[in-house]
Amino acid sequence: MSGRDYPDSVDVAIVGSGPTGAAYARILSERAPGATIAMFEVGPTVSDPPGAHVKNIEDPARRSEAQKGSQGPGSHEATVASPGAVKSGQRIGRPGTFLLPEGYRFEGEDGLPVAAMSSNVGGMAAHWTAACPRPGGTERIEFLDDLDELLDEGDRLLDVTTDAFDGSPFGGLVRDRLSAAVDEGRDERLRVQRMPLAVHRRDDGRLVWSGSDVVLGDVTRANPNFGLHDESLVTRVLVENGHAAGVEVRDLRTGDLHPVRARFVVVAADALRTPQVLWSSGIRPDALGRYLNDQAQVVFATRLRDLPDLETELPANGTLAEYSGVSWVPFTDDMPFHGQVMQLDASPVPLAEDDTVQPGSIVGIGLFCAKDLQREDRVVFDDEHPDAYGMPAIGIHYRLTERDHAVLDRAREEIVRLGAAIGDPLDPRPFTMPLGASLHYQGTTRMGEMDDGRSVCGPDSEVWGVPGLFVAGNGVIPTATACNPTLTSVALAVRGARRIAAELNGRSR
Repeated sequence: MSGRDYPDSVDVAIVGSGPTGAAYARILSERAPGATIAMFEVGPTVSDPPGAHVKNIEDPARRSEAQKGSQGPGSHEATVASPGAVKSGQRIGRPGTFLLPEGYRFEGEDGLPVAAMSSNVGGMAAHWTAACPRPGGTERIEFLDDLDELLDEGDRLLDVTTDAFDGSPFGGLVRDRLSAAVDEGRDERLRVQRMPLAVHRRDDGRLVWSGSDVVLGDVTRANPNFGLHDESLVTRVLVENGHAAGVEVRDLRTGDLHPVRARFVVVAADALRTPQVLWSSGIRPDALGRYLNDQAQVVFATRLRDLPDLETELPANGTLAEYSGVSWVPFTDDMPFHGQVMQLDASPVPLAEDDTVQPGSIVGIGLFCAKDLQREDRVVFDDEHPDAYGMPAIGIHYRLTERDHAVLDRAREEIVRLGAAIGDPLDPRPFTMPLGASLHYQGTTRMGEMDDGRSVCGPDSEVWGVPGLFVAGNGVIPTATACNPTLTSVALAVRGARRIAAELNGRSR
């Protein structure tokens, strides 16, 4: 599936190997199996199969090595390892990610101090929490009539389930207590429930966390026309007569540049680096990089009270001991944040020391807030100062509005109420994570119904004014979401991939 020899030409060139780039490869392998596909990833292969989630690596030393290998220019930097590090206010990234060294905040602005990225085959899908809730209310994209069917396809590609933690002894108790505090007056679909997770259980009982390997699937791995090239930096998209014509690739092992011609190009780097590639290519629509939005995040830890006695301590299944799993408090327009309640060892950041009194009794609560979208919140690029990869350096303009602060205040109140409803809070006050901590950056290559200067691409993710060029990833999402965005961005990638497959097959979509 992977190789170092770059092809001279392909039907489709995909930039980035995260879940949305993988979704394009999967749908094309299923719907246009004769098409030649080349996928380029700037980072190394850190897991087996390529793109697999590092949580599936049983050996802790190998897992740590895979995380460091994903940290690109920050491979030697310290990462968050304790609750003290989380709450210290220091700029520390999570394992498997690296921070912007500069340009993350301009004077007088809030910025995104812990804006982070991953460089590895599989992208952030090798490190994510695998939460796949569906958008609701104003999170939904109104001009896509087929959104629900696309989300169904996203569930299929990511292998989303809701029963992975059904054997957890405390999961039902957590949800019952949350329901008593939240559900009154809510539509049934918006009540407390199991979090949809890209996690499944093997026949031997072990949990498997979905990464890009699951999205690619056997059909892509077995496709002789698909090639994955790691440590390969796409420096620009080639454009001829106004149409996408291929990509220029730098082999990071040798430094050599290689042009690869393509009928279609899909840039699925991430919400910061996809607009960077377009900018570097001279493709600069008015909305490029604009409407950047993150999800401000409030976290809290609580100790479950009145727990039933367990005869034995539960064994760790890979990296988790399954006590309470992950529960979901859905976003509503009246309560514009989305809640995850998860057992301590499932949390992406440490919220408390390991519980030695009663294992499994501490849970973490996180509320993610929808952003007040602003055109001036944006990613900018400096052609005069290259980043560690030699690309135009990234800068971030970002401010919280009065409305954002009001929503954060409400979230702080709500998270304390939820913590008290299910247990005894460990701290009297919640902690507000530094901006950028959600890793859910969106809007920078946003989709629109029409080319009115407020979007970068159309409903099929094709960039306005550049036929044959498609963008993918969380940056395409045009709405202010509070829920985890991966399922939605994969759903949008499905729509774009179907469009390319139809054109390759010589028929309309």
